[in-house]
Amino acid sequence: MSALANYPFRKMNGLGNEIVVVDLRASPLTVTPDEARAIARPDGGTPYDQLMTLHAPRVQGTDAFVRIYNNDGSEAGACGNGTRCIAHLLFDETGKEALTFETASGLLNCWKANGAHGEPGLVTVDMGVPRFGWKDIPLAEEFHDTRGIELQIGPIDAPVLHTPSVVSMGNPHAIFWVEDVAAYDLGRFGPLLENHPIFPERANITLAAIKGNDHIVIRTWERGAGLTLACGTAACATAVAAARLRRTGRTVRITLPGGDLGIEWRERDDHVLMTGPVAFEFEGRFAPSLFAAAS
Repeated sequence: MSALANYPFRKMNGLGNEIVVVDLRASPLTVTPDEARAIARPDGGTPYDQLMTLHAPRVQGTDAFVRIYNNDGSEAGACGNGTRCIAHLLFDETGKEALTFETASGLLNCWKANGAHGEPGLVTVDMGVPRFGWKDIPLAEEFHDTRGIELQIGPIDAPVLHTPSVVSMGNPHAIFWVEDVAAYDLGRFGPLLENHPIFPERANITLAAIKGNDHIVIRTWERGAGLTLACGTAACATAVAAARLRRTGRTVRITLPGGDLGIEWRERDDHVLMTGPVAFEFEGRFAPSLFAAAS
């Protein structure tokens, strides 16, 4: 039987981005892809967009090593909404005002924040420096200008979507610029574009509509998870891509189906800061029957 049977977990969300948190800092356990898929099962499991597992720190000065799983069992390098969730838990546990996590994509710094109008309970995550080189994203072939690459879906003479901006925020993103994000069947196009041969590690697919110099509306098909109410790295990637195209400034409000995130692409060091809320839903223990097929 899986060692995760009866193991405690917490269910949280960041703007509706469903997050399950498992604290393994005092345990040598790791989660296998089969176990990650089992936990996400709708029949008796706890469906999620991302599963965040906390492990004992490996780097001096950090608060935890974090592994991030999509609901298909694949691992992700970054999850902004999930990072806010685990930061919120550790703020309460430790009394700290700032934390540092190690992930597969590097170190992430987090701190407590207040909103533009003083609203409390927000968390800011320094998502690091975006990457634009075609090998860094990565792409399967060379593009000198990743502000818009040759990729389209639909007829050649009348494509439905075309010329996305591509960015890595620790995971690959393709942003298609549209007038109305609700006018497209992203549930249909998302899987095709996520698995397009141009993306050797697959990609997060975002539809983005510029509403002003400081406001963008987006919808995202998340790699390994599907349609989501919010994707923090997609919000960061979109903000950066829009600023590179001079369609917005470097500080924007990103409206997702689940709510708003504040994104700042800081000029002095190119770091991307994401600020948003966290919601705690419930805590529980994994049913042993979940892992019958995974053991």
